[in-house]
Amino acid sequence: MRAIIFIGSGKIAYGKLAQALDHGALTIQIAGDFDDAMARVQEVAGKLGIYLVNSVNPFRLEGQKTIMYRILEALRWEVPDWIVVPGGNLGNVSSFGKAFMELQQLGLVSRVPRLAVINAAGANTFFQLTHRHGIAWESGRWDQEKVAAYYRSLDGENVRAATIASAIEINRPVNLPKALRALSVCGGLAREVSDQEIVDAKAKVGAGGLGCEPASAASVAGLRRLRLEGVIGPAERVVCVLTGHQLKDANATVAYHSSDPKTFDEVLGRRGVRRANFANRAVQVRNDLAEIIQAIEVYAR
Repeated sequence: MRAIIFIGSGKIAYGKLAQALDHGALTIQIAGDFDDAMARVQEVAGKLGIYLVNSVNPFRLEGQKTIMYRILEALRWEVPDWIVVPGGNLGNVSSFGKAFMELQQLGLVSRVPRLAVINAAGANTFFQLTHRHGIAWESGRWDQEKVAAYYRSLDGENVRAATIASAIEINRPVNLPKALRALSVCGGLAREVSDQEIVDAKAKVGAGGLGCEPASAASVAGLRRLRLEGVIGPAERVVCVLTGHQLKDANATVAYHSSDPKTFDEVLGRRGVRRANFANRAVQVRNDLAEIIQAIEVYAR
């Protein structure tokens, strides 16, 4: 199988790029961001007959539905109150809504959970359209002209997606209609969280022994935001979906925990992150046995 990978300029984590390069894929870097690359890859696939496996592909969404089956299996088929998921191209939320719609139609579950879609504040199209502009599914009669006008305003103001969460750094989600349907089916909502909230949530996830890329931590940051708002109650059962591995954006992890201000600023500071509230910094000691032992004993207390 021969693979062709489209990437934007400076808009991809090395952990992702390394896999494409190492496995021999033709990697095409265009002068633009994710939205530009998405538009071009759709055009190229149509002209050259290349099979497109982005989440615009319906078979990919069918596969993503199984995430919900595994969650239900782990919960002994007890439906949680909430599913919280990062929102980028909106493939996951679209597939999750479809999964629960079909499970309920088949009589395999008696109710569906509520869906919370969490955007990064620097790439918050879904939040803006649903929460601020009132765009809703409306049985498939969603206001396409209002959405088109919103996109025109982004172009007119030259607004580009910008967030440390590279996997959801998207302004034009290709699965918007399907995601609107998912929110309708599951009584869902959208929120936005800052990059500061994302990296702090990521650190807490990592400290718990799981680890995830920044985009994934948007779900945990979103849960915290919804708890503070009182939307999600303290007794409700919530599942936060972590969509990407810790090593996909390792530079962000290292910068967050680094004791070097320059490293922090170069990776996170330019995104508006000002603090590493849960940093686990390396302890620097001399090449001295007693000093090393002392550092370990302090840690062990």
